[in-house]
Amino acid sequence: MAKKKADAAGLAKAIRQCVDSGKVIFGSRFGIKASLLGKAKLIVVAQNCPQHLAQDIQKFCKLSSVPLIVFSGSSVELGTVAGRPHPVAVLTVLDPGTSGIMGFVA
Repeated sequence: MAKKKADAAGLAKAIRQCVDSGKVIFGSRFGIKASLLGKAKLIVVAQNCPQHLAQDIQKFCKLSSVPLIVFSGSSVELGTVAGRPHPVAVLTVLDPGTSGIMGFVA
């Protein structure tokens, strides 16, 4: 169980570094569009993302072979980690920058 917490903390740190040094976009519509156009490298979805949105994003990620990570926290926590003053249910990585976020892809 301690490893899972360490992984969650590492993912949060990688998300923050990616936001600071790379290029990310927020929102489900933009994430779906970027994955279908082949611009997305990775999509991060909050655990409490509405089920219909999560299913749509998962379907489009499979079609586009874009990796998907489910963030273990809520959308408020994902927004806080990303440095945004509002909830973020979907975060799309266009350029990971200097972060090691791509290492969390299974």
